[in-house]
Amino acid sequence: MDLRQASGEGVDSWQEVTLVYNAALRQIETKMEILNDEFQHVHQYNPIEHIKARIKTPESIVKKLKRHGYESTIENMVKHINDIAGIRIICSFTSDIYRIADMIGEQKDIRVIAVKDYITYPKASGYKSYHMIVTVPVYLSDRIVDTKVEVQIRTVAMDFWASLEHKIHYKFEGDAPEHIRSELVECARLVSDLDARMLSLNEEILVLSGVEENAAI
Repeated sequence: MDLRQASGEGVDSWQEVTLVYNAALRQIETKMEILNDEFQHVHQYNPIEHIKARIKTPESIVKKLKRHGYESTIENMVKHINDIAGIRIICSFTSDIYRIADMIGEQKDIRVIAVKDYITYPKASGYKSYHMIVTVPVYLSDRIVDTKVEVQIRTVAMDFWASLEHKIHYKFEGDAPEHIRSELVECARLVSDLDARMLSLNEEILVLSGVEENAAI
């Protein structure tokens, strides 16, 4: 597994993989915290509830490479696995998801290379989330490594559903009983309805707050 990328500018050991991808995660996490602070300063509102970051384990990466028919090498990891580094951004409302995605896309040193909108087009299981594959430059002492990070943006309710679905998937090794899969789909529908109602309620509160503020002036 001690291979470099063909470009000669990649990583050549698991320790270096960990170093580079952790650095990429810290950069994006810091950017999101700064944008959230700025949003609070300008609009008195935080679109981001919290952020989770993780690096895939070597075992998980090897399993994914084998599933896709690739040899387990560092080069293949970096080239073919887009979610070695993953960051999940949890927000309150569905409208925040697209607002955050736009803010990420507008960062000059972040390049968006792929988007999957599972909110507009949910998976058959009911899964909803907004996925972005981005690259961020990691500045090492002797080179710059453009490093891929998977960004997932979802509401608190979507995250709760996805966490349960993930546990069930591994509990039954991807083959849950039909009645459990059907119940999950129904729960996803309820989560979607809840998100829509909470967004509508928040918008009404903002309108009423604006009316009261104008009346007081």
